[in-house]
Amino acid sequence: MKKVITYGTFDLLHWGHIHLLKRAKALGDYLIVAISSDEFNRIKHKEAYHSYEHRKLIIEAIRYVDEVIPENNWEQKKEDIKKYGIDVFVMGDDWEGEFDFLKNVCEVVYLPRTEGISTSQIKDELK
Repeated sequence: MKKVITYGTFDLLHWGHIHLLKRAKALGDYLIVAISSDEFNRIKHKEAYHSYEHRKLIIEAIRYVDEVIPENNWEQKKEDIKKYGIDVFVMGDDWEGEFDFLKNVCEVVYLPRTEGISTSQIKDELK
């Protein structure tokens, strides 16, 4: 079984998120989504509208997702790859090159962002 993992806050879910998760799942057989915990978001000075538990509930309901885990710190990624037997690490291409250090433990794929939609855009437009 080929395992894939991706990370994100996944707040204010939109079709760009769904598109990312669908493409990530297509790279393997089992998709794990690591969602930033509320505590980790505070460390990153990032504010989510929905709590971790609510974001987890939403992401778990998506058919492409097989498992949801919390992301609690920046260093966790390498540990998760070993712990879960990950073959492919996936992030949006806005992070291009940032996770190349993981290439010695798994394949690293940067997927193009979905044009025309982002959580930041939604938040700006709602203001």
